[in-house]
Amino acid sequence: MTIDHASATFDVVAELLAELVGDADVLGIEITPDTTFHEDLQLESIDLVTFASILSEHFGADVNLAEYLAEKDLDDVIGLTVGDIARFVGERTCPR
Repeated sequence: MTIDHASATFDVVAELLAELVGDADVLGIEITPDTTFHEDLQLESIDLVTFASILSEHFGADVNLAEYLAEKDLDDVIGLTVGDIARFVGERTCPR
């Protein structure tokens, strides 16, 4: 994955996430690659399910967040960052 692709992917993931959580600035949070879903954004598992649907609609069926999360243990899911999701999406959408 190129740096440009990774950066563009993060930007889109962050934009889609901002639409889900509303204005993150109101929450006093800047969405960065290190922003966590659980601790920083206070998102619950149902929010991740919703976000999985948003990602799949935007990027296509190859971006299956539910499948990605199913491979993780609970601590990994709790510690999930926006950068983790952006890397996953980037790997699934990178031109071959």
